Amino acid sequence: MCAFDKNDDLGNLLQAGYGAPPPREAFVRGLGERMRVELPATQKAVAPARPRRALSVRWQWALAAAATVVLAAGIAAIALRPDGGTPQRLPSVGGPPGPEPSSTPEEKMVPLEIKLPRATVGPTPRNLTPSPHLEKPDSRPRPPFFVPEGTVNLALGKPVTASDSEPIIGELKLLTDGDKEGADGSFVEFGPGKQWVQIDLKEPCTIYAVVVWHYHGEGRVYHDAVVQVAGDPDFIENVETVYNNDYDNSSGLGIGQDLEYVENYQGRLINAQGVQGRYVRLYSKGNTSNDQNHYIEVEVYGKPLGAAAEHGTAADRRAKDAAKARKSS
Repeated sequence: MCAFDKNDDLGNLLQAGYGAPPPREAFVRGLGERMRVELPATQKAVAPARPRRALSVRWQWALAAAATVVLAAGIAAIALRPDGGTPQRLPSVGGPPGPEPSSTPEEKMVPLEIKLPRATVGPTPRNLTPSPHLEKPDSRPRPPFFVPEGTVNLALGKPVTASDSEPIIGELKLLTDGDKEGADGSFVEFGPGKQWVQIDLKEPCTIYAVVVWHYHGEGRVYHDAVVQVAGDPDFIENVETVYNNDYDNSSGLGIGQDLEYVENYQGRLINAQGVQGRYVRLYSKGNTSNDQNHYIEVEVYGKPLGAAAEHGTAADRRAKDAAKARKSS
């Protein structure tokens, strides 16, 4: 005989006077009542946490606006110089010629104007092999290079000397006559081996840039190109090297960190970074087409040191500090 709990609905039915198990109707009715009471409590105990309501469209727009303000503030902080808030120029495609001379608020910086020869399309470069020391050829216009206002070509018409006083072709004065076309009779050719040309600026100057055209009649590479500035004509004391692509020191002037490059009508602009001196010397040691050395024109951009010192430009002060640092090292 089945035993029932007295607190059970079915037990209550028996207590009510049923001597036998309740009929099916009573059993179903009792079971349904029990499920009606206990099922909601069970569902409440096991129900998952109610999902959080999604942000309204208004709040989403507010958060997006706040993020935009923070991002803009970060970009502005990166793009501004700490000394006055002047925006920095971003690096140009292909790489800039180097850091530009610094300036004071009263010193205006302007793009350097260089009169270029006619663009020519020479023969296909010969004997050029891929090398980690060779810059990738780039015929696009050169990016602007900024110099202090009043910068001029100090080399125009200045006297020139060379390692070989009697070139194979041309006269030394052609290097500073202003003609950059490179036609027959407008360039100088020297013999094989290491050769140099030297320009006397006639007085100490602050130099911001040197531009050299070796020979742009075809795309060729001149080896061991080195540019130095000094205060004495023998280049013994206070010699400053502003460019050196002699990566294996075959010319004995030190291992260079600059890259070799393919000649074109734009010439090679070298950042002199405000170095000071009277004499500018340029070396080379043959090229990829032959063993000869050539020069069409050399331009030296800067200011006479007396005039620059009178105004006390930041570029001049930086040049003096850089010279002292190099001497101490």
